[in-house]
Amino acid sequence: MRTDTHAGTLPAREHLLAEPAGRPVLDVVIPVHNEENDLERCVLRLHEHLTRTFPYSFRITVADNASTDRTPEVAARLARSMTEVRMHRLELKGRGRALRTVWSHSDAPVLAYMDVDLSTDLNALLPLVAPLISGHSDLAIGSRLTRSSRVVRGPKREFISRAYNLILRGSLAARFSDAQCGFKAIRRDVAERLLPMVEDTGWFFDTELLVLAERAGLRIHEVPVDWVDDPDSTVHIVSTATEDLKGVWRVGRALAVGALPLDRLARPFGDDPRDGQLTGVPGGLARQLVGFCAVGALSTVLYLALYSSFRAGAAPQLANAAALLLSAVANTAANRRLTFGVRGRERAMRHQAQGLVVFGIGLALTSGSLAALDAAAGNPSHGTELAVLIAANLAATVLRFLLFRAWVFPERRYTHDDMRYTR
Repeated sequence: MRTDTHAGTLPAREHLLAEPAGRPVLDVVIPVHNEENDLERCVLRLHEHLTRTFPYSFRITVADNASTDRTPEVAARLARSMTEVRMHRLELKGRGRALRTVWSHSDAPVLAYMDVDLSTDLNALLPLVAPLISGHSDLAIGSRLTRSSRVVRGPKREFISRAYNLILRGSLAARFSDAQCGFKAIRRDVAERLLPMVEDTGWFFDTELLVLAERAGLRIHEVPVDWVDDPDSTVHIVSTATEDLKGVWRVGRALAVGALPLDRLARPFGDDPRDGQLTGVPGGLARQLVGFCAVGALSTVLYLALYSSFRAGAAPQLANAAALLLSAVANTAANRRLTFGVRGRERAMRHQAQGLVVFGIGLALTSGSLAALDAAAGNPSHGTELAVLIAANLAATVLRFLLFRAWVFPERRYTHDDMRYTR
């Protein structure tokens, strides 16, 4: 995780001691909307697990998001029967809104949340919050994408999750591995500063919280989790993904223009052996986008010139392949130097090999789109083919930039001493 040091006003993190009677160390929030069938089973299972394994006092808060079924009644009954359970009713929907509201009013020094389906193995809960209690970290997240995680879910959700996290790495330079896992925790003193800066009230709330925390140099602890997909989940993947992408654009634009006062979240000095290092790519995302577009335009001109030259003595397919290959090599070299600021010969051949892989992925995307159109429409019109090619090439261009930024030319790290960088 990123560990930059900034001068700020957050108090030094201390090991949290047992709180006085009636004031829990941990408050676990369960956001729900129309979950009358699963809520009681979830709360009872979580309560039993915490009673048996958690060495500190705890509270379970059911945050009801404007449910229209019997969910509020079930939650109220659970709160009456168990002293460690309480209920908070909201009249508006939104997971982010629920978490912001409950966390903002909680008196527990460590705040957490998990999804009502309990897809995450509860044995990961203590490892999740332990670094926050000890003062080692500011936030903690469960990750389904580490090598030691065991995950059971369909290929569609797996692809969407990995693609989304790749987008975050490429567009927002995120280093955390899993933004969407419904299993996270934060220290209350950090939440008090961070929550007012998070705008989203829905599913993008998690991502925005983590991106802002990471950019401010806060310490994010990741815990590998075992996770089993809930086949009856009511989450609408397409609409959620659309809103998430809108959120990525909004946060990326704000970061690019420096509209976020991240210095408010700066953590204290002296608690990280890597303090004194600065991470980041000179110029940031906005400069890279401009450079990438400029290089792309020049590469297109080069391709046309090469094709015209080769076509004089070769067949169209051969001339096209040669022009594409040479322009792809030139494009990678130009982006390496101009867009991402990499100099010298170190790893130059590796970067070219990776650039050809990225080029091949883009070519497969455009060619596959035409093949799929032909299979679906039989004999599509020329206008339809052009529309599909334009859309496919736009998607390929975005993917190419993200892969360049996250994989081929990842974020560089400079030191104060000699301004050299390491990967």
